[in-house]
Amino acid sequence: MDFLSSLPLGEFFLLILLLVVLKATILFVPQNRAYVVERFGRYESTKEAGLSFILPIIDRVAADRSLKEQAVDVPSQNAITRDNISLTVDGVLYFRVLDPFKATYGVDDYVFAVTQLAQTTMRSELGKMELDKTFEERDMLNTNIVAAINEASTPWGIQVLRYEIKDIVPPRSVMDAMEAQMKAERVKRAQILESEGDRQAAINRAQGEQQSVVLAAEADRDEQVLRAQGEANAIIAVAEAKAKALQTIGEAAVTEEGQKAVQLDLATKAIEAKHAIAKDASVVLLPDSASDPASVVAQATTIVKTLNERTKQ
Repeated sequence: MDFLSSLPLGEFFLLILLLVVLKATILFVPQNRAYVVERFGRYESTKEAGLSFILPIIDRVAADRSLKEQAVDVPSQNAITRDNISLTVDGVLYFRVLDPFKATYGVDDYVFAVTQLAQTTMRSELGKMELDKTFEERDMLNTNIVAAINEASTPWGIQVLRYEIKDIVPPRSVMDAMEAQMKAERVKRAQILESEGDRQAAINRAQGEQQSVVLAAEADRDEQVLRAQGEANAIIAVAEAKAKALQTIGEAAVTEEGQKAVQLDLATKAIEAKHAIAKDASVVLLPDSASDPASVVAQATTIVKTLNERTKQ
């Protein structure tokens, strides 16, 4: 302050003028922004981020353009689908400035222009689709709108990055019909699931009964096989026992002691037979010697000897 106060008045004003000129000459452009500079009203250059210089009074900054991605709300509007259903649609448009020169001199207001273009393009694309497709193929609809806008906005130096439909509102009557259709679809699905459950349950019951019958038949068959095998084994065992007994008796009958035992057994059976005949019949005729046990034994012995001699011959 002391230095300024010590300066002569003329030098002071000269210093002030120099500072004003320097301030008007130096430009500090922020990051992701661009200044469009005109000289004598004509386009001179585009100043990007960093330090830049212009000529005071001759040059001026005609436009300040942001190079960042911008989001613009597209107001709701009415559109008619291919099947003549009126819809209320709104969305959000995302874009950025690629060429500040075209964005400044190619269109008066590029934000307004791209918003209007988005609305008209959206109405055009919706007119190509039926109502059901607008809900099912929203991603494809957004892609088609972006492609159409980019094709039309190239002279403006604008690049549309994406378009998102926020809401699609059909008329109340259509919403009621859609709700009724969805309800009927849910009822149908429930009935199908219920019938599928009943069918599967019936199949499971039938398979269970079939397996039960098969298992019972197999058990009965196994039981019969085991019983038959047991009876066969028993018959074989009895036959083997009888054969062994007969073999033992035959071996014993060859000896002298065996002959005596056979004779004694025959005599005993003869006596028992006569007693049985005497018991059942009222009149029995017997020879004189038939009542003598010794005679009976002798007769039996004679018969046995005779049989043995015949067997040897």
